[in-house]
Amino acid sequence: MTTMSLTDTNALPADWRDFVALTKPRVMSLVVFTGLCGLLAAPAHIHPVLGFTAILCIALGAGAAAALNMWYEADLDAKMKRTANRPLPAGRMDRQAALHFGVGLSFFSVLLMGVATNWLAASVLALSILFYVVVYTIWLKRRTPQNIVIGGAAGAFPPVIGWAAVTGDITLLPLLLFTLIFLWTPPHFWALSLFVRSDYAAAGVPMLPVVSGAKVTRQQIMLYTLPMAASAVAPWPLGLTGWVYGIAAAALSFAFILLSLQVLANKATEPAAMKPEKRLFAFSILYLFAIFGALVLDRWLIA
Repeated sequence: MTTMSLTDTNALPADWRDFVALTKPRVMSLVVFTGLCGLLAAPAHIHPVLGFTAILCIALGAGAAAALNMWYEADLDAKMKRTANRPLPAGRMDRQAALHFGVGLSFFSVLLMGVATNWLAASVLALSILFYVVVYTIWLKRRTPQNIVIGGAAGAFPPVIGWAAVTGDITLLPLLLFTLIFLWTPPHFWALSLFVRSDYAAAGVPMLPVVSGAKVTRQQIMLYTLPMAASAVAPWPLGLTGWVYGIAAAALSFAFILLSLQVLANKATEPAAMKPEKRLFAFSILYLFAIFGALVLDRWLIA
């Protein structure tokens, strides 16, 4: 199927699968999981129905932010191979439908969170949506190679939201979890951008490998990995978690550091030779799932 113009008013009617695709469900799964773990690790109890509603709101808010991201970046997506088949650049949906869907979902998720749990959790959810759409997507992504560094804060909010939905406050542990995801985001995305940088270059996105080259990007991955590992382990010596989480965080972070060292040592410039980068990207996803899973397991064992 040929790609239609983004301004084509005769776009094919979108079906439910296109609206689901707008929410970036694969990305949302990690967001929902970290939010759920923040909720389950909180030192209080929440009614299961309200807990389910809180996680639903986090999922809807993440989906809304993704939809608005796709609405704004339809022109970039059309220039990159891995995103050209998304609903907007492929011509299966018009931009106005995506905008209305994203805005409506944003308001609904925030209002439902406030009514079902508390307005602190709702406010942080609203902040995360605005940060991703306005600060990262609109302001930073096309302007600076540090886009993912600052913009990474948007993806770090879910465990804070989950915690706040239960407790109505924000303490040191959720802030450390926020810091962990914030510092994890650059190595995760830069590992990906190293072997798909031709896509970003074609779209004119100033990702770090495009602007500064592979060597600098690999150095930056290593520089962010070290404080990320420290923030991951920190809750254990601070007495905020038990040994189950501490040992898991230490072992997983050590493996992350080893993979980052392999990336640092790699001199390849062609994507086919960037196996360390691909391994790090794949492991980084497992890393976050495993660390947050260990957090919940630790909390349950201690309780």
